[in-house]
Formats: sequence, C-alpha cells, structure tokens
Amino acid sequence: MHIDIITVLPEILQGPFDCSIIKRAQKQGLAEIEIHNLRDYSTDLKHRRVDDAAFGFSAGMVMQIEPIDRAITHLKSLRHYDEVIYTSPDGETFNQGMANSMSMYENIIILCGHYKGIDHRIREHLITKEISIGDYVLTGGELAAAVITDSLVRLIPGVLHDEQAAFSDCFQDDLLAAPIYTRPADYKGWKVPEILLSGNERKVREWELEQALERTRQLRPDLLEKRNM
Repeated sequence: MHIDIITVLPEILQGPFDCSIIKRAQKQGLAEIEIHNLRDYSTDLKHRRVDDAAFGFSAGMVMQIEPIDRAITHLKSLRHYDEVIYTSPDGETFNQGMANSMSMYENIIILCGHYKGIDHRIREHLITKEISIGDYVLTGGELAAAVITDSLVRLIPGVLHDEQAAFSDCFQDDLLAAPIYTRPADYKGWKVPEILLSGNERKVREWELEQALERTRQLRPDLLEKRNM
C-alpha cells in the first residue's frame, strides 16, 4: 500500500510513522508512506502561503484551492489512486469495517485539513471520500491521518507477526473484545478465570464470545443494534 499525505505541518507526522509496527511495515516494503508539504506547491514563492481569508463574513483562514490542486495533480501523474481522502469532522465516521475495506487499496491520498478548512470546490471536484475520526474538532487533520494510516497498515498481510491477531481485535464483527490475561495466573489473590487455564479450546472460544457479547451489551449496546440490523 502506498499512502501520500498532504499537510501544512509535516513534522507532526514524522514521529508516529517512525516507530513500532508502522516503521517495520515500511522497512519490509509492505507499506510506503510519503508526507508532502503543501507549501511546496504554493504559488507564493517568497512566503509559501497556502491560505487566504474567506469570502463573505466567515471568520478564519481557508486553505486555497490552487496549491492543493497542484499537489494532487502531481501525485496523480505518478500513479492511480483508489481514493483521495479529506479528513473532516463532517465526513463519514471511521470504523473497523471501513478500515478492513480500505486495507485492500493499493494507493490513497490523505489531505489534512487545517485553519478554518479547505475551499469547498476542492471537496466538490478533487476529493472522493471524506472521513471523520469522531465528533470533535482538532487543530488539523494530521492526527486523524495518522490514526487512519495506522489502522490500515496493521491490516496489511505480513505486517503483524500473527496475522490472526488483527481479526480478533475490538470491533471486528461489531463486538468489543473479551477480557484477556497473562501470567501469573494468581496475583495477590486476583485469579485468571479457570476456563482459560483448562486447555479446552472449544470451551474457551465459547467463553470469549459470551464475554464479548456481555461487555458489548454493557458498554456499547449501539454495536449490538448495528449487528442485529
């Protein structure tokens, strides 16, 4: 998978992509992540400006259409993209099902919003998908881009040592995960459930499903409603 991220603050994204699973995926050639400074596409050679005041009476600065168009056009001249994504609070809410589907893509662009937002014509003519990571507002879309990238890359075959681990995570099948434990089995009298020590895989799987359903019922009943639709 090749992911191009367009941002006015590339330094925010350097840390998250230079450690742990994401770093290993890139080192193994399973994922390519390129961060592009939008200011490199500014028509203002002196100040490298990429924003301007909004028309009308709206407060705040708006990301200009021309630098973004130039950046996306340049990238599209290099390869075909499955999606051109804009991180936006009013986009489709990102979830595990979306991550599963998008992990099959070969190439995507993620445009990080900033300031008051982007010229709406970009959304009308250049963006193919808008994604939100929750009902709140961030200073910019960089953290959202990092979340989306991390979620997709870990699903690429070969990235995780145990590929099945990704498919037993929370939200796969619209359920929260069952409780998990490790050694010691008894710590200060706090004991691991006996069923997990039994060695009976069928019984353990049944227990895990029961626990997942109960935790979801208590903590996220909305997921069960979605599951039963």
